[in-house]
Amino acid sequence: MNEKDMYIGQTLDDRYEILEVIGEGGMAVVYKARDNRLDRLVAVKIMREEMASDEEFRRRFCAESHAVAMLSNPNIVAVYDVSHSDAMEYIVMELVEGITLKQYMDKKGALPWREMLHFSKQIARALGHAHERGIIHRDIKPQNIMLLRDGTIKVADFGIAALENEIEENDGQAIGSIHYIAPEQARGESPDARSDLYSLGVVMYEMLTGQRPYTGDTLGEIAVKHMNAEAVPPHKIVEDIPAELERITLKAMNAKITERYQSAAELLDDMDAFTQSQLRGDIEVEEEEPLENPSVVPVRSVSELSQAQYRLRRRRSGRVSYLTGSFGVLLAALGLLVFLWNFWLKDIFSPAERIALPNFVGTSYDTITTDAALNSLYNFEVIFVVNTDSAPGIVLSQSPDPGRSMMVTPEGIDVSILVSTGNTQSVIPDVLNMDYRSASAALRQLGFYVEIQNTVSDSYTQDSVVRSTPDAGVELGTGSTVTLLVSCGVEINTIVMPNLIGLSENAAIAQLENNGLSYGGSEYASSDLAPGTVIGQSTGAFAEIEEHSKVILRVSTGPVAG
Repeated sequence: MNEKDMYIGQTLDDRYEILEVIGEGGMAVVYKARDNRLDRLVAVKIMREEMASDEEFRRRFCAESHAVAMLSNPNIVAVYDVSHSDAMEYIVMELVEGITLKQYMDKKGALPWREMLHFSKQIARALGHAHERGIIHRDIKPQNIMLLRDGTIKVADFGIAALENEIEENDGQAIGSIHYIAPEQARGESPDARSDLYSLGVVMYEMLTGQRPYTGDTLGEIAVKHMNAEAVPPHKIVEDIPAELERITLKAMNAKITERYQSAAELLDDMDAFTQSQLRGDIEVEEEEPLENPSVVPVRSVSELSQAQYRLRRRRSGRVSYLTGSFGVLLAALGLLVFLWNFWLKDIFSPAERIALPNFVGTSYDTITTDAALNSLYNFEVIFVVNTDSAPGIVLSQSPDPGRSMMVTPEGIDVSILVSTGNTQSVIPDVLNMDYRSASAALRQLGFYVEIQNTVSDSYTQDSVVRSTPDAGVELGTGSTVTLLVSCGVEINTIVMPNLIGLSENAAIAQLENNGLSYGGSEYASSDLAPGTVIGQSTGAFAEIEEHSKVILRVSTGPVAG
């Protein structure tokens, strides 16, 4: 029996019954399975035995899996569970019944621009959700994008796909990723959120034209073109592409990282503005324009469809026999358009609802968290800070700022709030043997600052707390520092410092923690970048640094007034 079939029929952890193989790569095999506890079908990705024997690879696989499990977005394939033991490593994911975007494009070639826009918005929403939590995909390409029957997009394999590609590269296999790689990645630099946006821009180009922007005889030749060449403008390949949509696509895939979109939100804003301009153009079309093919008219409501049908019938009132024969066709068109409106066109043509963000500053944190209406509309990220001038639980600041116009989306509006812990005495909890990330979060919520120190230990598992200073049970004023001694296993590891410049402050902090580093605070200075954007870091990007080392961020306060 070969390795990929050996798990079929087994039940993992007395819960996941393995049914059949549904995919495989150099790193892992993916199975359809039944979750017997929740009585649902899931996908289980099991790491191959030869990869599981590589401790460094296992560590990275676990870190990526745990990070992705924090994501919750309708356009991201959900990770339900992560399991690691001496015997195996596996992750349990949402089972997506659909095809990849690559399979869809292979069948259809260039896509209609409205369909391309519909897909691109969903991919951008997925990236925006992940980037705000410090998670970079690193391998956006059509093969990692799933398309459901109803037109829903789900992005798969955040972080994990990049590990899969490393295996394929080491095995000498040609991989599809080189066609979508950002120039900075091609130069060997670490990617950031803007690298994902470049790859999305390339996917958008391919959807519009049916062609990849850069091809070549070797992987190296293609990589060099990403760094130096300029793609053929899409309208020279497909004539009827709107100029503004072409501009958006080419900006997303601009080789100069500072000239491409700096965030998924910025890209989405431009796509939404383009959608609105198209809607206004549709409204201005003259009423008496011939309707040669009613099934493709962009109709914004059922009542408008009925009026269009009436005008068509009125202009042809003298042709009774024709109308009688075409009545069934019109009814069929009506049903089709109502279906398309509800499940596709509505997202493209409906004006997005926008609201002014309320002022939460000065509000009680408890009031916000117990308000069901607020929590159905907003996703609150809470950061606790010590403030001796404010009572505990009072919101000190928020991001975005009050009054900012925000788009209402099904997944909710993300808002970060800083909440005062006041100036009280708290007892240091027992965090011995806890994962240092969970221990740090518990201490910060009590109002303590946390510092991490490394230690070699063969008694405590890697990343677990060996000791806290002061010890558990000691009463300490909030705002004091608690030092955690954290196990690095049998030796202290070094990692490559990620590039945090250009990220939001919260996203940079999350990325530090996801990479096994410690946030050491922020310094603030004016700059041309938007307030809250990271403009510097105490350890330079791509330098080797000890795991759990403290990194200080330099954050923009915006341009100097006047």
